[in-house]
Amino acid sequence: MAPDLQEIVELAADLLGAPATLEDRDFHLVAYAAHGDTIDPVRMDSILHRRATEAVRTRFESYGIARAAGPVRIPADHSLGQLGRLCLPVRWNNVTYGYLWLLDDQERITDAAPAMPLCERAGLLMARQARERDDLGWKVADLLSAQPDVRAQAANELAEAGVPDPPLAVAVLRSPNTDPLNPWLLPHSVLTTVWQRDHVLVIPASAAPHTVVDRARRLLEERTAPVHAGFFSPCPTLETVHEGWLRARVAARTAAAGETRDWTSLGVLRLLRAAGDEALAQTTRTPGTETLLQHPDLALTARTYLDLAGNVQRTAQTLNIHRQTLYHRLRRIEELTALTLTNGQDRLTLHLALTLAPHLDQDAQRSAGAEN
Repeated sequence: MAPDLQEIVELAADLLGAPATLEDRDFHLVAYAAHGDTIDPVRMDSILHRRATEAVRTRFESYGIARAAGPVRIPADHSLGQLGRLCLPVRWNNVTYGYLWLLDDQERITDAAPAMPLCERAGLLMARQARERDDLGWKVADLLSAQPDVRAQAANELAEAGVPDPPLAVAVLRSPNTDPLNPWLLPHSVLTTVWQRDHVLVIPASAAPHTVVDRARRLLEERTAPVHAGFFSPCPTLETVHEGWLRARVAARTAAAGETRDWTSLGVLRLLRAAGDEALAQTTRTPGTETLLQHPDLALTARTYLDLAGNVQRTAQTLNIHRQTLYHRLRRIEELTALTLTNGQDRLTLHLALTLAPHLDQDAQRSAGAEN
């Protein structure tokens, strides 16, 4: 049986007698193998953080490794604690897919030729996996299509390929940075795509979905961009991934930066899946609630009071105001909204309007307000 990437790195370390690290072309860790106890901060960071720093990448690339067809020696920089190393480009069909690094500060490796077939094999595997991931990513995108026939065909093709294996979870991660996630840093069974500017993950239950989502969110946060994540599970079949995605999108839409929200925790916010923003604004808002929303302090008071089931003492404590101040605000809220807070239907109307308002498109709300 042909060796996998981890085995290739171990073979290279044994063959050349040096610690070895395999990274993809973006300097994300793919595999590593120890040989003795030699280590430096670059290798340690790569292993611990699964990627090299931007400063390290810039320095190493300055030696022309991205275009090199053969070994490149990188001298030590003892001011940074970096030992000397040998870089073997991992290529296939004249395309660089990664780098095999060997710590060799004493330049004991005088002939790296015996390891080059291993690099060629690694290049083939990485090229094949990159192609497979891209193909599967396109099929995942088709699963999210608005056209049922496209979704059905994608589900059939993925089922024939045997990936992923249901039941499935779907996660949506919203970030200003829409560059695709690095697939080497996620389990092989996880499929990813970027669809409608969202990062979408389809995760088998066997892959610990919540752990995968946390990992993906951290990868995006490393790009110094806020991430809002939503999660839905389970999708019993590939055909149900489309609905799972729509629900995960709603969850991501309501999540705070750095938070992952589960569809099951949304409560009445699930209405965001049931109708468009303009329709929801038209059906949940009245001229009175429209007026109230123009007074942020009073709107916050009303939302807090209703969230706490009308408990005056807890509302006053939460808002850090005197109870008499709260009573005054509640009367003012009733005046502005023409709603009575002791009436159950009025309370429901107000609570719905205030709960949904932060998550509705502003243009849709203005349109609804004009019609009301």
